[in-house]
Amino acid sequence: MTDIKMLRSAYHQQICGKIIRITERDGKKYPNFADGGSLTSTKIAWGILEHLQYARNPESISGQTSGGRFEVLTCNFLEAAFNLLRPLRPGEWRYSTRLTISQFDQYRHLEELEAIVREDDTLASALGLDYIVKPDILVGRVPVSDAQLNAEGVLLDAKTHLASLTPLRAANSTSPLPILHASISCKWTLRSDRGQNARTEALNLIRNRKGRAPHIVVVTAEPMPTRLATLALGTGDLDCVYHFALNELHAVVAEMRNEDQLEMLNLLIDGRRLRDISDLPFDLAI
Repeated sequence: MTDIKMLRSAYHQQICGKIIRITERDGKKYPNFADGGSLTSTKIAWGILEHLQYARNPESISGQTSGGRFEVLTCNFLEAAFNLLRPLRPGEWRYSTRLTISQFDQYRHLEELEAIVREDDTLASALGLDYIVKPDILVGRVPVSDAQLNAEGVLLDAKTHLASLTPLRAANSTSPLPILHASISCKWTLRSDRGQNARTEALNLIRNRKGRAPHIVVVTAEPMPTRLATLALGTGDLDCVYHFALNELHAVVAEMRNEDQLEMLNLLIDGRRLRDISDLPFDLAI
């Protein structure tokens, strides 16, 4: 029987085969999720590869391609892992790396709003145009039919006109949309301010919703704890940051005896701001 450990291992194997490459610059070789200009970042990344038993792939890959593949592989892992938790979270779920938030119930109004703003320069200059964001991975729950609701006995009688506004009930809309359950931003690395647009997306999701806020998280392969801290530490706009190989990262940093990096990593973990990718399916079931 497939379990989370097997899925996590397969996820790492796919990342090693389809994304991780060894880059060479100025005579120095380093994994493509490390900062080649940082000795610490490079050492940590090499250590993670050793723990993952990485076999070098000579095929070249662009940064944009690696980011896109990271999104797809992470989406596939989450769908497979979340399906194992179906007894805890029944229902029909949709996973996508191609949709925008306006295609979900809480944000369906944004498409019309953005169209109005684009037609009015005064509104555009005052309000901006960044209403509809496209996070890397979106997870939605499909509304349920009355037949499903009444499967184990009459829960709702259509004639009573109760529960007539909730989006979970498909009969309440002529064109029901899935309810956005989670927005997941994938960042292969966290160079400079690259990860900060995840906060912009998060604030957009929180401020512009009509209904409940979705889970808002970031998944990354960034090897440097101090760089992870720039996104994870002290933020309330994101639920949490998840590392693609946190157990391996912690083992490597501990082996290096780099006190500053280890202290920061423990602070992020103990402070409940950084978790492993294996934790994410369970957190999404909450």
